[in-house]
Amino acid sequence: MTTSESHKPDGDTAPENGAAENSPGALPRRRRLLALLAVSALILACVPFVWMLASTGDQRHTAETVPDRPVAIVLGAGVRPDGLPSYLLAQRLDLAVELYEAGSVQAVLVTGDNGVEHYNETDTMRDYLVDAGIPQDRVVGDHAGFSTWDSCARAREVFGVEEATVLTQEFHLPRAVRLCRAAGIDTVGVGGSSMGERAFATVYGWAREVPASVRALGTVVFQPDPRFLGDYETGVDDALAAHAGEEGR
Repeated sequence: MTTSESHKPDGDTAPENGAAENSPGALPRRRRLLALLAVSALILACVPFVWMLASTGDQRHTAETVPDRPVAIVLGAGVRPDGLPSYLLAQRLDLAVELYEAGSVQAVLVTGDNGVEHYNETDTMRDYLVDAGIPQDRVVGDHAGFSTWDSCARAREVFGVEEATVLTQEFHLPRAVRLCRAAGIDTVGVGGSSMGERAFATVYGWAREVPASVRALGTVVFQPDPRFLGDYETGVDDALAAHAGEEGR
């Protein structure tokens, strides 16, 4: 027997690589690794959501405790086929009426999606508020609020809003406040509690905020232009002037 032959591994005592990979313990190890990666990814995905909750805690209030701001920003939501606001949208609008009647805001900017023919969130919102008793010249419409960021950025750049109370649901409020503050608006917010009447939509809304907060973090960092910017509009200025004129009489 040669020297090289004397050191050759015995096939019965040295398993092939494929056999090791297919050993009884290999599959559970791979599953544990995949589970660990999945849990790690979920934790990382939750970090922006937790940050938005924590960083906006002092700016989120109830209708009774919210500080006065000149403008309420009502973010759009669904409109029913009959042209009336959905439950969630009506709740946001009712908060605007409550704050206006309490003197906590002087004008209301309703911002929503009017990018498709026969679907008009903004006019629906304005009509609802006027029917509820807010003077028509205190309600301003933004028809290009295609997203939360678009609504906030346009409120600042197009309508000149510097201080505002943003109105939405509780699950959406941390992200809405964070984005409006990133747009340069001194923002506080009030969120409606929808769990009692729309439990499924509310649970879904909270779950949806996890991936939405990841995207929002990128928006806070990079601050892209809204989908449509446009020229400056004086609607909010005129509404605040009308309020000041009434107060001065």
